[in-house]
Amino acid sequence: MGLFSKIKEGLKKTRDSVIGQIDSMLKSFTKIDEELFEELEELLVMGDVGVATAEDICEKVKLRVKETGTTDPAEIRNLLQEVVAEMLTGGQELKIDTKPSVVLVIGVNGVGKTTTIGKMANRFKNDGKKVLLAAADTFRAAAIDQLQIWADRSGCDIIKQNEGSDPAAVVYDSISASKARGTDVIIADTAGRLHNKKHLMDELAKINRVIDRELPDADKEILLVLDATTGQNAVSQVEHFKEATGITGIVLTKLDGTAKGGIILAIKNTLDVPVKFIGVGEQIDDLQPFDPEEFSKALFDFS
Repeated sequence: MGLFSKIKEGLKKTRDSVIGQIDSMLKSFTKIDEELFEELEELLVMGDVGVATAEDICEKVKLRVKETGTTDPAEIRNLLQEVVAEMLTGGQELKIDTKPSVVLVIGVNGVGKTTTIGKMANRFKNDGKKVLLAAADTFRAAAIDQLQIWADRSGCDIIKQNEGSDPAAVVYDSISASKARGTDVIIADTAGRLHNKKHLMDELAKINRVIDRELPDADKEILLVLDATTGQNAVSQVEHFKEATGITGIVLTKLDGTAKGGIILAIKNTLDVPVKFIGVGEQIDDLQPFDPEEFSKALFDFS
């Protein structure tokens, strides 16, 4: 299956539910008027886009209608696709150009954080990069064991200590090993406990100090893994983690299992946090770099 087909298949539930309803609604109108936009806004809100973002989208589409002189309601779909692509564009490229670069991965339990790291490591390795995994989520023994499985599966080195060890010490050891081994990318699994934000902030601040001291010129990404099936709850997670850690991007997993793919728009538009990767299936190559044009095209493509 090609890349576009994979993304298209992964967005099937969202496309059939949200875009399908919009399509049906547009067919019921013979002219473009305020009532059409009210219904469009309502359907977007129901599709987990969020109220503020739904309003923004409708205003942008109205402007396009005026600029292009569009009179056919069916044309709204194409204008909507353009607006969605533009809204999602900006900041989606992963910045890992230095050797080594560091990717810190955070997220609450159950979102697929460790699996995402394994898939990311596999992708980087296939791109010809030498990858080192740092098991810095020392809060759960299961997280360390799971990361070891992914290290074995993807053929990457791993640095780990015992459960309860200092996460910053694991990162320090990983940086030392990386320098010795000529690693291109260090991917660090870090704890994502939200019930104690101060502890999380302190822990990540300490990890960041170690990285800044040992690799002052390195590219660094702090990626939050989110489960797309949680819908609007994902937005509140981004708010909390953004405040606590200064995330640079989002990895949105389980898009294939939900009709709530519209959440991607709410995150980018209201919180200005770009999506860097999307997960569209269970296979090891189903984690894809986010492409706004391809995403929007796949979302609206019923062919």
